[in-house]
Amino acid sequence: MSPSKQFQEKCAAVRLGASAVAFRPELRPRIPSHISKALIAATSILLASTAVYAAQAPAAAPAPSERITNPVAEFAGIDKITGRIITFDVYIDETVQFGALQVTPRVCYSRPDTEQPKTDSFVEVDEITLDRKIRRIFTGWMFAESPGLNAVEHAVYDVWLKGCKQKSDVPPPTAAKADTAKPKTEAATPKAPAQPADAAPADDDPASAN
Repeated sequence: MSPSKQFQEKCAAVRLGASAVAFRPELRPRIPSHISKALIAATSILLASTAVYAAQAPAAAPAPSERITNPVAEFAGIDKITGRIITFDVYIDETVQFGALQVTPRVCYSRPDTEQPKTDSFVEVDEITLDRKIRRIFTGWMFAESPGLNAVEHAVYDVWLKGCKQKSDVPPPTAAKADTAKPKTEAATPKAPAQPADAAPADDDPASAN
């Protein structure tokens, strides 16, 4: 018998055996009962572990809340000659002069109290030179939590952001302008009516008329 024919007969025998196992369950290999119980127990433990892990999984982090837009920026400045440090409030888009510097905040953002502090402001700073010219020396973000990161360092004056505020003891520029433009009118005091002149007594002497 040729080798190819022997190979074909072996393949046919294998296919026949597989068909017999498929149609005759009693020919299938049986799993011992103790192994079956062990598999069931392992499956139960795996399912229980999965449920415990799912219960202990951390909840999704809440979405960050919106940043707060504030109408007032609070700055601190130091005069290096005198060593004096002052704080001053500036309304958004208002320009306040500190020494030879003019400070103008454009926006001032902060975060809610329940979140990690993050306060920043976009600021423009101009210098008034000795020949009375204005020169831009800073444009950018200042950070209250890192005052030294983008502070304005001048030969005489330094300025940095302290925080953002919703209110200020300083009146807003619109109210100040309105008070300045309002005419100062004094209440008119009513004058007493003019008293009539005393009438001259009538002269009844006809001789005097002559």
